[in-house]
Formats: sequence, C-alpha cells, structure tokens
Amino acid sequence: MGISDYHTPVLLEESIAGLSVIAGGTYLDLTFGGGGHSREILKLLGDGSLIGFDQDPDAAANKIQDKRFSLVPHNFRFLKNFLDYLGIDKVDGILADLGVSSHHLNSPERGFSFRYDAELDMRMNPGMSQTAKDIVNNYSKEELNRIFKTYGELERPGAFVGRILRYREEAKIETTGELVSCLNPLLKRGKENKDLARVFQALRLEVNQEIEGLSSMLLQSLDVMKKGSRLVIISYHSLEDRLVKNFFRSGNFSGEVLKDLYGVPITPFNLVNRKLITPSEEELARNPRARSAKLRIAEKNV
Repeated sequence: MGISDYHTPVLLEESIAGLSVIAGGTYLDLTFGGGGHSREILKLLGDGSLIGFDQDPDAAANKIQDKRFSLVPHNFRFLKNFLDYLGIDKVDGILADLGVSSHHLNSPERGFSFRYDAELDMRMNPGMSQTAKDIVNNYSKEELNRIFKTYGELERPGAFVGRILRYREEAKIETTGELVSCLNPLLKRGKENKDLARVFQALRLEVNQEIEGLSSMLLQSLDVMKKGSRLVIISYHSLEDRLVKNFFRSGNFSGEVLKDLYGVPITPFNLVNRKLITPSEEELARNPRARSAKLRIAEKNV
C-alpha cells in the first residue's frame, strides 16, 4: 500500500517547519499512520532518532526501514510509559495529526464511513472491546445526548437520539447503512452528508476515547519535552482545538493563566503561531478532507 493510498499528510510543510527539527535530536510522531510526516522528519534528522506511535495494526505495514526509526504499536496516551521503557528521558519535539486517516474512511469493513454499508465498528484499535454498534444500541438517552451534543455539535441532538431510541426498540442497529436509514428523515436536504459526518464523528470520538487520550498526551508532553522543544498539533474538531489552544496558552485545560507572587504569568509554552494555521486553497484542491484542519505550534520555555 502506498503512502498516499493510506493517508495524505495534512499541512505537511507547515507542520514540519513548525517542528524545527534539529539534526541529532529525538522526535516523536504520535500519529504515524502512513508515515508521511515521519518521512519528512527523517530527511532533516541526521543521526537522531524518531519514534512513531500508532494503535492501528494496519499502520505496521508502513513501517519505515531506517535504523533511526522505531514504531510503537500503541495509543499515544501511553507515550511516557514507552519512553521510560526505551530509556528516553527528554525529546526535542512532538508532532500529532489527530484526524482519522483516509485508510480508515476508505476501508468499508472498519465502519468509519457512511458511504459504505458495513458493520458499525469505528475502533482505531480492533483490540478494543466497545464498538459504535455497542454505543448506539446500549447507551442511555442521556449518554447519547452527551456525545451528539458535545462531540457531534449537532443542532438538534435530542431529535437524533430520539430516532435511535425508537428504532432500536424494534431491532438492533448493526450496520452503517441501518444507522443512516434510521436517521434519514432528520437529515437536512442538501446537507445530508454534513449531518451524517457529525453523527459518525461523535461516535468515533466516543468509541476511541479520543478527547481523553488527547488530554492525557498533552499533560505527559510537559514531562518529556526539553526546554526549547516544539509541540506541533493538527486538530480537526473544535473541542480538540480548544483543548490544545488552552493548554498551549496556560499549561492547563481551562486556559486560565496563573501568576506568581509578583504577578508574572506562569506558562510552560511560548506560542510559535498566534494566528491559527489552516490549509491553503491549493492544498484543499488536492485534498478536500483537509478542510477542517487547524495547526498550532508551541515551544516549551521551562
């Protein structure tokens, strides 16, 4: 499988430039995927080392045969544990592209896309126990409302939840096609794909506990980054971006900057880009799936 077949890396030039790779340094690519970002890092790395993380077993087929590179087949929420295991104390930079890959969307059997009729799955790591099918059939009204409102940002989450609750009284919702059929009466004419994308996004974020994983990773990054190292995050969901923005600003998720006894702001990062970086029109023409990407870059100052 070619790199572009697996996933076209988003904001590639901008994110690699933001990482400011130092030859001989140690770097982390927390979302290895097809290896597009990693390959660019290796071009600049000299005799340094690069560690990739990816919980999806399919990503192993893209492993780079380079003695400077190693792949950890686990979620990035365990990054500190694995760095300890590898005997690495501090790193010179971290990159994470939080989006779902083209490989996932284009693999019908994985159940990520409403374009195919397949079993409702959506697990990034097939070894996980809970699937999207479990959520739509077993979650309570309150739990479904929470994920569709918070993760899906639907205008009428209650209406979507109501349809699911009524539908599953008659029969289990087992496939993507059955979920689409269930929700079809609620979809806005001309905006059906947008509504469905929000529903599927909400389920994917919940199945993979992506917001919790991101929060854990950001907190751990403080422990493993050297002074002057860069943290580069590409996000696609407003909730993800808000977490990253607040954390970069203040070192916490509220965004409130604390001050010392002398009134001096206490923050572990300097913002490299105060203005959000988004894909160019040229990139969007090549890769429409990049349209919601947002890039933030911060440099550790302590």
